[in-house]
Amino acid sequence: MTLSKDVEVEQPTAGIGSVSLYPSTKDMEYTGSGSSLEQMDGGVFQLVEPPRRSTGRLIMHSMVMFGREFCYAVEAAFVTPVLLSVGLPRSLYSFVWLISPILGFVLQPVVGSASDHCHSRWGRRRPYILALGILMVLGMTLYLNGDTVISAIFKDSGGVEKRIWAIVITMLGVVAFDFAADFIDGPIKAYLFDVCSHQDKERGLHYHALLTGLGGALGYLTGAIDWGSTILGRLMGSEFQVMYFFAASCFMVLLVVHFFSIPEVPLVEDDKSESKPLMAHNGLGAYGSIDKAQNRSLKMADPKLTSLPHIDDDEEEDTKVQKRMTLKSLIRALLTMPSHYRYLCISHLIGWTAFLSNMLFFTDYMGQIVYHGNPYAPHNSTAYLIYERGVEVGCWGMCINAISSSLYSYLQKALLPYIGLKGLYFVGYLLFGLGTGFIGLFPNVYSTLVLCSLFGVMSSTLYTVPFNLISEYHREEEQESRLKGMKAEHRGKGIDCAALTSMVQLAQIIVGGGLGFLVILAGSVVVVVISASTVSLIGCCFVAFFVRYVE
Repeated sequence: MTLSKDVEVEQPTAGIGSVSLYPSTKDMEYTGSGSSLEQMDGGVFQLVEPPRRSTGRLIMHSMVMFGREFCYAVEAAFVTPVLLSVGLPRSLYSFVWLISPILGFVLQPVVGSASDHCHSRWGRRRPYILALGILMVLGMTLYLNGDTVISAIFKDSGGVEKRIWAIVITMLGVVAFDFAADFIDGPIKAYLFDVCSHQDKERGLHYHALLTGLGGALGYLTGAIDWGSTILGRLMGSEFQVMYFFAASCFMVLLVVHFFSIPEVPLVEDDKSESKPLMAHNGLGAYGSIDKAQNRSLKMADPKLTSLPHIDDDEEEDTKVQKRMTLKSLIRALLTMPSHYRYLCISHLIGWTAFLSNMLFFTDYMGQIVYHGNPYAPHNSTAYLIYERGVEVGCWGMCINAISSSLYSYLQKALLPYIGLKGLYFVGYLLFGLGTGFIGLFPNVYSTLVLCSLFGVMSSTLYTVPFNLISEYHREEEQESRLKGMKAEHRGKGIDCAALTSMVQLAQIIVGGGLGFLVILAGSVVVVVISASTVSLIGCCFVAFFVRYVE
C-alpha cells in the first residue's frame, strides 16, 4: 500500500517476512491502557491479537458475573414473597414475568449493535454496562424497598391507594431488574472478546462461569438465613432490607472492579481534524505507523487530502449506514446472518428453554410432587407447611446446582482437549436431559438433590460453549479475510453476542407463556420436568448434527 507523503505516518524500519502476517513487538507499542487493535473495524490491522492478559486481570473482569448472579439468587429467593406481601393478584404474575423478556428480545440486539459503534472515550462496552448496572440496582431498590417507602409516604392514606402504589412500584422494580440483568450479559461478553486474545477469551469465559456459579451459591445461602431475627434485621427493619444491602453493595463493588480490569481502546478521534477510517489494506507494510493510526483513523496533514488510494465511496457509505443503524436494518442483518450463526442461536434457544422450564418451577415441583404438599391449602395447615418445607429443600437443590456449575466450569478446561467444544456441548444437553427425566420418573428427595448437580453442568455449558463458538467463528472469518487480502466483515462481536443472549429472553417468553398452559392441561407439575428433559434431548440431536464446529 502506498500512502501520500502528506499523511503523517512513519514507514516501517524492517520488512515483513512472508511467513509472519502479524507485526512483531518491535513494530508495535502497546500502551499502558492495554490498547487492542482488534477493535479496529477492518483490514489486516483487525487481525493483530491483543496482548495476553494475566489471570488476575481475567478474574477481575469476571467479578461482575459473581455480583450479577448473587443479585439473581436474591431475586429468586425473595421476589415471590415480596409480590405476595404487597397483594399482587395471581392474574398478574405471568404479566410481570413476560414484560422483561419481551423487551429484552426486541431491544437487546439493538443495544448490541449500538455498542459496536459507540464512540465514548471510555470505550464501547463499559458505558452500556454502567447504565445497565445502575438500572439493576434501581430495580432491586424498588422491589425490595418499595413497600417500605410507600408505607412511609401513605402513612395516613387509605389502604387501597397504598396497596395499588406498592404493587406498581414492586412490579416496576422486578421488570427493571430483570431487563437490566438479562441485558448486561451481552456487553460483558463482547467486552471480553474485544480486549483479549483467542486463548484468553476461552480462559475468561471459564472464569465467568466459575464466578457465576459461586455468586449464585452464595446468594442462595445468604437468602436461606433468617435475617429477621438477627441484629441486622432489627436495625434495618426487615430481612428484605438486609438482603438489599448485601446484594447492592456486593454488585456495585464488583462492578467497579470489572471496569478497572482491562481498559478498552476508545473508538473516537482525538480531535476534529479531518480523518478517514482504515477500511482496507492490501499490503503488509506501514506497521510502524500503528501508534499514529490509533482509534481507526489516520490524521491528515493536508486538509485537501480527502481519501486514501484503497478507500472507496461504497466503503465510506457502509460506515455511515452502520453508525445510523435502525431497528429495521438490524432485523435484516439478523435474518441474513450466516447459517452457522443462526443454528447456534437456535441451539441456544433450545438449551435455555429446557433449562428454564426446569429451574423456574423446580421449587414448586419439590413442594408438590416430592414432598406431597399443597400450596393452596390454608397457611396454618399441615399440607401447606409440608409444601413450604419442600420449597426450602428445593432452594438447597438450587444451591447444589450453582456449586456444581462452578466446579464443572473448571473441569471443562481439562475436558476440552479430549472431547472438544462439540463434546462439551453434547454432554451438557445429554446429562441435563437424563437428569431431569429421572427426577420426573422417580420423585425421591435424596436422588433429586443428587441429580441437581447435573443442572450445573447444563448452566455452565450454556454460559461458555456458545460464546466460545462465537469467538471461533470470528477468528475463522478474520483468518479467511487475511488470506484473501480482504477487509473483515462489518458485523461486530456485540451484535452477535446480543443475538445469542436474546435467545434467553425468547426462551423465557416460550416458558412463561406455554408451561403454565401445559400444567393446567396435565393437572400436575410433573409435566414441567418431563418437558425439560424432552427439549434437552432434542437439543442433543441439534447440537450434534446442525451446529458447526471450527476444526
